[in-house]
Amino acid sequence: MKLIYGTGNPAKIKHMQSLLSSLDVEIVGIKELGIALPDIDESGNNPLENAIIKAKAFFSAIHQPVFSADSGLYFEEVPPELQPGVHIRRVNGKSLTDAEMTEYYSDLARRFGGKLTAQYRNAVAFAVSDTEIYTRFEPDIFGNKFLLVDKPHSEQRVVGFPLDRLSARLNSGKYYYDDDSEDKMFDESGWVKFFEEVLKGRN
Repeated sequence: MKLIYGTGNPAKIKHMQSLLSSLDVEIVGIKELGIALPDIDESGNNPLENAIIKAKAFFSAIHQPVFSADSGLYFEEVPPELQPGVHIRRVNGKSLTDAEMTEYYSDLARRFGGKLTAQYRNAVAFAVSDTEIYTRFEPDIFGNKFLLVDKPHSEQRVVGFPLDRLSARLNSGKYYYDDDSEDKMFDESGWVKFFEEVLKGRN
């Protein structure tokens, strides 16, 4: 079964394919449909609101079931006015490049002692029709807590995910790039459960 993912980011498509690898599904990026896509104003106050906005807009454009996901980044040590939340890439009204993101978050970590306790809080919305939308915004699809550090790793292995260079394991302090232990930043079980429930409800 093909699932259309409302994103044009190849890194996000690959990540979702990994999360759902235990399911008999094929993740297809919406750009692969070869149609003009709408500009979407992601004006939601949290990841779930943005995921719903995107899923509705993409469904209206393609008239096929489509899902969208959104994330917010939150730090334990940072005051509310400096929390990125859903504006991970957009700072002071500007959309940052990968290099600019690395520099900005490296500087932010440095301001708070060189490391921050971080978590991605994720949401997903699956639009089956204009009115039938399945959603989830619960801890079982959130990322595991990790450290965001001030010194970037020498490599950037995945274009579109620049903060991987600053991400380290909470317990060991080792970069994820340098530690291939089984502990993951993201647990796929909640994602798999959500899509199993959605697909079961559609059959």
